[in-house]
Amino acid sequence: MQSLKILLYISIGIFITSCVQYDKNKHKSHLKHAHWSYAGETSPEHWKEIEKNSYCDGNHQSPINIIHRRTDSVNTYGELEIKYTPKTFIKKVENNGHSIQFDFEPGDSIIYQSETYYLKQIHFHEPSEHKINGLIYPIEMHLVHVSKSGKITVLGLLGEEGEESQLFEFLESFLPLANGTEKEIHQNIDLSDLLLQDKHYYTYGGSLTTPPCTEGVNWVVFKEPFVLSVEEVIKLRNNMPLNNYRNEQPINNRKVNFNY
Repeated sequence: MQSLKILLYISIGIFITSCVQYDKNKHKSHLKHAHWSYAGETSPEHWKEIEKNSYCDGNHQSPINIIHRRTDSVNTYGELEIKYTPKTFIKKVENNGHSIQFDFEPGDSIIYQSETYYLKQIHFHEPSEHKINGLIYPIEMHLVHVSKSGKITVLGLLGEEGEESQLFEFLESFLPLANGTEKEIHQNIDLSDLLLQDKHYYTYGGSLTTPPCTEGVNWVVFKEPFVLSVEEVIKLRNNMPLNNYRNEQPINNRKVNFNY
């Protein structure tokens, strides 16, 4: 009888261990095939686990917290030239499940470090991904530019709440937009209203802030924020996943310049 009890306990132990091991394997398998998001087991903390062929565990990742007193002040007149015109057309707007994204037809461009980059799309994060002196802004707009050779330069604009913005009223006139849907637009837009030529900015080498987190991206983060109303922030937020931002990444050995 005693031997039967011992055998029974051993069998139960093996069964429990097998179940635990099965659950672990099931969890790992789930992560392996899961698509990244901003919440739960597929949130930014897990991107390097579930995006196996990405750079999300690299040493030059974005976003970062820019501490002004630790930056190198440089006068690089002419390093960045904004060539936005009122004749540029928005092609479409898309809710891709991660953000609201406006795609552009050929037109607007910038010149950064003597190379031309063409505006491809604008998207938003709420709250901001980059910080300045630890301050988190209500929203951040990314203007993504790509050169003919495939290099990427992103302009990061931090938004603060205040007066209504005519630019954002125009952009938000195409919302709401359900997850996974898009609208054709083909209307012109004048981004010169952002007054980027009058702002100071920080520059550093980083990455895309979403998988595959590709490195080698030029970041230009403007010090002075743009202003939009509380209602405009809320409307954007209601069309995006809650807290669609990536956490602050280590600066490591990178240098951040303040361009004045």
